[in-house]
Amino acid sequence: MKVQKILLPIIIVIGALAFFTLFIVKETNQAIVLQFGDPKRIITEPGLNFKLPFIQNVVFLDTRILNLDTPPEEVIASDQKRLIVDAFARFRIVDPLKFYITVGNERVARSRLATIINSRLRNVLGQQELQTLLSKDRTKQMSLIQEGVNAEAESFGIKIVDVRIKRADLPQANSDAIYRRMQTEREREAKEFRARGAEMAVTITSTADKDVSVILANANKDSEIMKGQGDGERNKIFAEAFGRDAEFFAFYRAMQAYETALIGGQTSLILSPDSEFFKFFGNIKPTK
Repeated sequence: MKVQKILLPIIIVIGALAFFTLFIVKETNQAIVLQFGDPKRIITEPGLNFKLPFIQNVVFLDTRILNLDTPPEEVIASDQKRLIVDAFARFRIVDPLKFYITVGNERVARSRLATIINSRLRNVLGQQELQTLLSKDRTKQMSLIQEGVNAEAESFGIKIVDVRIKRADLPQANSDAIYRRMQTEREREAKEFRARGAEMAVTITSTADKDVSVILANANKDSEIMKGQGDGERNKIFAEAFGRDAEFFAFYRAMQAYETALIGGQTSLILSPDSEFFKFFGNIKPTK
């Protein structure tokens, strides 16, 4: 019983010493051992480590790539156009001692980096026109921003892995003005297209009318030529028929005259029986 009473305080003391002496550095961390606030040792490898109890303490820093979202900032381009830029950055603590001495912790580091990034955004993007910032050339501008931020972040023991623009929007007033300008431009283009279409329609119609007139004139010409040729052939045939049998030709022409004058008309024709018109009816005998 007495032994247990003696061992229990000893175990408690040993446990307390171990608790205040031993510490573990994880794979995702790096540690700085401080003695009364003064850095004494940098630990970058994971594992079990020791420190002096009560007079030394440990500060853990992340070794992973950390994200930083900066608040949206209004940037004025070189052509005086305004743009709302929302950017983000990724960084890593590469020098824990310098990091601890200059900024102390991540909260302060994020605030300092956000200020630097916004300053570089204004400096680089402010030298470009709005059209350039919205084009593929923006990647080149982001590289310049990253280089500038890295140069300043190096003094904090930080390396900037990447800087990107998540979103680049126009202010509402600018958006409305650009929309109206685009609408006016599209209406102007539509009027030009309509005018060109009307001009082409007039040209096509005029060409078609001209072609129709030419085709009709050629057709009438060919028709008259063919008609004249037909009349000539007819007269030639009539002349040959008249030359072969003059009486039959006269009889045939008289039958044509009778057909034209007497059949299918409403006109009355009164002539003398011995008229030349009825000379071929003289030998007709009445039937009983």
